[in-house]
Amino acid sequence: MQTGKFWLLVLCCAASVAQAAPLLKLSALPDEGASEQQRRYAPLVRYLSAELKQKVQFVTLPDYSSVAEALGRGKLDLAWLGGFSYVQARQLGEVRPIAQREEDPNHTSVFIVHEDSHAHQLKDLRGKSFAFGAQTSAAGHLMPRWFLQRDGLRPETDFRRLRYSGSHEVTALWVATGKVEAGVLGSAGWQRLVDSDKLDLSEVRVLATTPAYSEFNWSVRPRMSHALRQKLTQALLKLDPRQPAHREVLTALGAPKLIAAQPEQFAALEQAARSAGMLDKKPGN
Repeated sequence: MQTGKFWLLVLCCAASVAQAAPLLKLSALPDEGASEQQRRYAPLVRYLSAELKQKVQFVTLPDYSSVAEALGRGKLDLAWLGGFSYVQARQLGEVRPIAQREEDPNHTSVFIVHEDSHAHQLKDLRGKSFAFGAQTSAAGHLMPRWFLQRDGLRPETDFRRLRYSGSHEVTALWVATGKVEAGVLGSAGWQRLVDSDKLDLSEVRVLATTPAYSEFNWSVRPRMSHALRQKLTQALLKLDPRQPAHREVLTALGAPKLIAAQPEQFAALEQAARSAGMLDKKPGN
């Protein structure tokens, strides 16, 4: 009798362990310190834990490539990625975008020239010095390069000199001060400069604006079950700013609401990175 009770207890414990949901790990691009990130994403951790009825942990990682590698190799379940980090992650495994902010499918970049430039369209930049931003920037390099090539301009051969400034702000300052004759930066970065006093707007003008493209997104790891992916997607998309608890999460994410994201939205970005030779080396190698 005692033996029977013992094995019944063992079986019950085993069933309980089997039914326990595994730990879900999420991360995001490290645009701030580790402690600030933990505080910022705490509302999302609490929300997802309640929605999924399982433990959720936010993992801080040192740089963009580390986040891309961890998601692509399945060491994270969910991550907030930028354009290039998403493409990097896809080189390691079939990560899938599931959600993004409302503005994320509508990113653009602006080509700027000095105010006294004789250039009036992109083809007029042939033979001039030109600056991209950071090499891994979707808005400051990859997508503008893609659109230039689509219009028949090859940066390495058609510009007199090609430079990488490292940031949107530096690109604009280089053009304003004559260090280069033209450059490109993300429209959001340009607007921040317009709204500040860091740039003499009488010295620069916008030459052209790119078509819209998708950039940031929340993506899930390769080989995630359809059921879990659906639960995560539904949890993110049903966030409603009219509900105080939801509003806290959305405020932390910098979004009035989240919308669905699909892999095909990022096909041009992946092609742009490939044509720029940025995918020859996988993250973590």
